[in-house]
Amino acid sequence: MPFVSELIGRKVSDIDGSTIGTLTDLIASQTNIPIPRIISLKIKKGPKFLTVAIPDVAALFAPVIPLHLRLDEINEYSESDSDLNLVEDVLDKQIIDTNGVRVVRVNDLEITRVNGEFYVSNVDIGGSGILRRLGIKKGAPSMSGKAVGALPSGMISWEDVELLTHDEPMRLKVPSDKLSVLHPADIAEILSDLNRQEGSKLLESLDDETLADTLEEVEPDFQASLVEQLPNERIADVLEEMSPDEAADLLAELPQDRSQELLNLMEKDEAADVRKLLTFPEDSAGGIMNTEFVSVPAGLTAGQAIARLRETANDAETVYYLYVTDNDSHLLGVFSLRQLVLANPRSRIRDFMETHLIKVNLTDNQDQCAQIISKYNLLAVPVTDDDNVIHGIVTADDALDKIIPTAWKKRLPKLYH
Repeated sequence: MPFVSELIGRKVSDIDGSTIGTLTDLIASQTNIPIPRIISLKIKKGPKFLTVAIPDVAALFAPVIPLHLRLDEINEYSESDSDLNLVEDVLDKQIIDTNGVRVVRVNDLEITRVNGEFYVSNVDIGGSGILRRLGIKKGAPSMSGKAVGALPSGMISWEDVELLTHDEPMRLKVPSDKLSVLHPADIAEILSDLNRQEGSKLLESLDDETLADTLEEVEPDFQASLVEQLPNERIADVLEEMSPDEAADLLAELPQDRSQELLNLMEKDEAADVRKLLTFPEDSAGGIMNTEFVSVPAGLTAGQAIARLRETANDAETVYYLYVTDNDSHLLGVFSLRQLVLANPRSRIRDFMETHLIKVNLTDNQDQCAQIISKYNLLAVPVTDDDNVIHGIVTADDALDKIIPTAWKKRLPKLYH
């Protein structure tokens, strides 16, 4: 199959054989179809450009591209904002390979013919595309005899591609549903390969929940740079979707006046949790704790506790441990989700909860939290004040933040979810 680079520069002639000009671009449409369909040619005729619809082209793959019409019979194709110029908009641009989860650059585009229509089938991101554009055809791999899905090295299917930013006005949807189904850690990894402008445009396209999950996968200083161009109303909505400790970390990286404005835009309950965290030193248990956890009163049965869990678990970061408290939030005991599931539904939780409590104080530093979690092999530890009132929990990944670099820590399995 031919490639775009092999067509660009070819002469275009009318039905009489008179040269009209030189092919400079191919215009494609991706409306209601998964891959771009070529709909017209852009021809340079002296100092001007002429666009010719594909039905007026007699043979696209010929050494000299002939038309069905004479020059004076051509009705020029009128481009729309949704059209894609394959050379101007795609070649040499960065794209996201949603299958390989990486950012790559387009070196060439393969064209295939199906039922008389021409489509962009594959993207060449390897060295062969560069060699082909330099005129070294020996380096170009042949697709003949290749089964669908068995692409040669350096080739990816267009259906696994997301285009990134383009010059204004934006002519492409960035991105489509293919990116939204990626794991937030994959989106975060893609963001690390983009510049600030491209990263911001990608984030703008994500829904609030996906954006919040993605931001939680990167360092706070990188978070701050990514959201710098987003409107405050959008950032406030995203902060509400983040866990309070992650939201506090992000706000701490922003200028104080903007942080206060964002807090004022947030819902009161969510903002209150974040404000509380910001009052503690950054590396203290109070500063890194999460205020979303599951607590139950001691008088419940195991069956009642499970019913309570169903009602409240969506608001908690971890349900691996459940904390038993009195009416004044004093910590009385703790039990694991495993203990709860295995208990007789009629048994009282005070009969199987652990009362020998392992906990940290609001003022304990992060190193102390990490040591406690490591020593007792915990997934989370409760944080209390001097009066034994529980204020939150420190999870293993937050406690280990100083010991293990965040880039590695974020890849630890979150078993406590």
